[in-house]
Amino acid sequence: MMAKKPESVFLEEWLCRISGTQENVTLKHPSSASAQAIIRAWADLRDSLQNQAFHSNHLQSLRTLVDFQFSLYIADPQAKILLSILSSQKVSLPQESYPLFVRLLYIWVRKSFRHSPGVIDSAVEVLLHLFSGHIHSNKSLSFFSEGVLLLGALSFVPSASEKSKTVCLKLLCQLLEEDYRLIHLSERTIPNVLAGIGYALSSSVNIYFVRVLSCLMELWDKSDCPSASLSYGLMILHLMEWSFSNFINSHSADKIDLFSREVLKNTRPAISLFAVVMAAAGVLRVINRSEQKTLIDLKISAEERIETIACGLVSSAEDADYATMEPRNSFLLQCISLALSKSGPFSYQPHVFLCLTTALLTEIFPLPHIYAKIQESPSGNLVGLVLNEVQQHLDSIIFKEAGAITSVFCNQYVMADEENRSAVEDIIWNYCRDVYMWHRKVALMLGGREEALLGDLEKIAESAFLMVVVFALAVTKHKLSLSAPQEIQMRLSVRILVAFSCMEYFRRMRLPEYMDTIRAVVTRVQENEHACVSFVESIPSYDDLTNQAVPSSFQKMEYMWTTDEVQTARVLFYMRVIPTCVECIPASVFRKVLAPTMFLYMGHPTGKLAKASHSVFVAFMSSGKDADPDERDTLKEQLVFYYVKRSLEGYPGITPFEGMASGVVALVRHLPAGSPSIFYCIHCLIEKADSLCSSVDTTPETDLWKSWDGELEPFKMLDLLFRFLSLVDIQVLPSLMKSLAQLVVKLPSSGQDIILNELYQHVAESDDVTRKPTLVSWLQSLSYLSYQNTNKKAPKVAAKELHDSMSGTTDSLSMSKISARL
Repeated sequence: MMAKKPESVFLEEWLCRISGTQENVTLKHPSSASAQAIIRAWADLRDSLQNQAFHSNHLQSLRTLVDFQFSLYIADPQAKILLSILSSQKVSLPQESYPLFVRLLYIWVRKSFRHSPGVIDSAVEVLLHLFSGHIHSNKSLSFFSEGVLLLGALSFVPSASEKSKTVCLKLLCQLLEEDYRLIHLSERTIPNVLAGIGYALSSSVNIYFVRVLSCLMELWDKSDCPSASLSYGLMILHLMEWSFSNFINSHSADKIDLFSREVLKNTRPAISLFAVVMAAAGVLRVINRSEQKTLIDLKISAEERIETIACGLVSSAEDADYATMEPRNSFLLQCISLALSKSGPFSYQPHVFLCLTTALLTEIFPLPHIYAKIQESPSGNLVGLVLNEVQQHLDSIIFKEAGAITSVFCNQYVMADEENRSAVEDIIWNYCRDVYMWHRKVALMLGGREEALLGDLEKIAESAFLMVVVFALAVTKHKLSLSAPQEIQMRLSVRILVAFSCMEYFRRMRLPEYMDTIRAVVTRVQENEHACVSFVESIPSYDDLTNQAVPSSFQKMEYMWTTDEVQTARVLFYMRVIPTCVECIPASVFRKVLAPTMFLYMGHPTGKLAKASHSVFVAFMSSGKDADPDERDTLKEQLVFYYVKRSLEGYPGITPFEGMASGVVALVRHLPAGSPSIFYCIHCLIEKADSLCSSVDTTPETDLWKSWDGELEPFKMLDLLFRFLSLVDIQVLPSLMKSLAQLVVKLPSSGQDIILNELYQHVAESDDVTRKPTLVSWLQSLSYLSYQNTNKKAPKVAAKELHDSMSGTTDSLSMSKISARL
């Protein structure tokens, strides 16, 4: 079916396109001008044949026809013209014309629907003469590659005689075996050579099948042959997919058996392992799409062959960590990973699973290797070389296939045995920790100097984060089940959370898989005190957070913990998760491990982190479960004093009002009635409000009190204090009312009016029948004093009346009017 598609009529062009490499011929679309050029070119060639002469204009005509090869159609009459010129003894042809003639004959073979057997036989005779004569003795690279392509195509033509096909296959094998070194001169010839081999393998003649297959398998490990690469590997994979589809469609059971014997079961050293892996993957790709049950044994053989190669890789890399790998083994790891991403469903194979793990961490996301290179020489030419290496990796085939390879890896994990599952889990979690530690150092070294390199590194790390998330989701689905022992569930849940914290800096998008995994593991952690403690104790210590080990070449740099974005992202992750499990964190652990970090990051300039730190305080103040409730209550009392001090010294500016408000509301609600900490909190808030109010502009032109704006800091603080009137317990309420009254009477008249109106609203909306009478009485007194203060009473008089009003001795007429308003 593929051969019938116009865009795939040339196998070499299809191989280039499907493998992601550049086409070796530029596509030109037909037009009226091109049609005229083609007609003139054929006319010139007829003249050449009639006149038995070949000049420069005839060579240009050949080039014109080849330029339009994708829109050009050649029938048998035109092919006879070409063959007649080539076979003429009287025409002297320039060397550069031969590849053009052969290319045009190839177009004829591939595009003509019906070939005359006689013309085919003539073409074979001419080729045999050309390659055995003096033309080929010049070892022309293009003539060699075009010849291999045409010979293969001729052997694939259904109407060709068996004799002609045999001659073509024999000559093709001779060319590949004797002149393979020519391929090394130019990589552009490789698609032609591979396509010629593909045609030959699909020929109806089997006599040279094994020989052609050996040429394909043995081509890559020779010293004077082209170096193996992933792009060539993809070509081999799709070449075998194309050829094997032909085997199945033509019911060539003999070829299938020969392929299995020569490639899947043959272990002779001459065979290139990379070619075997990619060829086996191409066969698997066909089998996985086929419904023929007779191919199951072949599928098993192909998978076992890849597993055998993977076993050798694992054995050779047992003593190496994932940051180091021999170049040959490194390339094979990439091949196995890429092959499996293209082959479709693959049965579980333990060594393949381990190879995929190593490939992901060393070849697809090779961050530790790159970090180590950067630290070797943080300045100079090496950084430039690393930048080039990283940019090439971002454009590489293996990196672009990271998602597909991760999917295969997770599928293998689901089918794996418990021992290999656990081993791979440990490797992945340790990788996350190492990436965090390395990236912190490298970000410090390169920040502000090598932003391009740092940005490219983070692109790799972002993809690594996605891999970790997808893998972690697979772990939670298939291991955190009710049947798994609780201890294993707890330990694994904590390790996933710690790994996520290490990779949090690289999370740049919202992922449902990420949130699903977080919910699954947090649910288990928050139910177990030991797991909660283990998670909390994994947070970096206060000393580690405020001191970074600066590389020796950067000792003069001063470390600022507030600018360490990698660390900040990790701590933010902890601050968001901890409130969900704070009930199970003992007070002693909270005091020793968490409180210093919580208070430190309340002063962080990043608002969301400071707010998250306040949320941790709120969660702890709201918690009540503890083996020793007295210890927890005592710690709450103790934390309040430093919390209020820490919050207010950074407000306004660093401390987010919402975070601080939630914190003080929580302590008022959850501390025991009459707690000294509440009195202290209110006292500090009043002082801060007084300070903020004194800074409000009260000039007649810009008196801010005249237009109450809840977004201004002084007004936010006053509004918070107003809320306390309905929150604090009865023991604290008198002190709060007195302090508020003292604050209000100091304000200018415009401010007093605004505040009283706000207080009227708060009290009027209150439905607390216990405290509302007290508040009404207090507000009556405060209104009276404000009225007296407006009449410019002396401060001492106002203060005395304030004291009297708190004692209930105020003018009865004024109070009656205020009561009516309320």
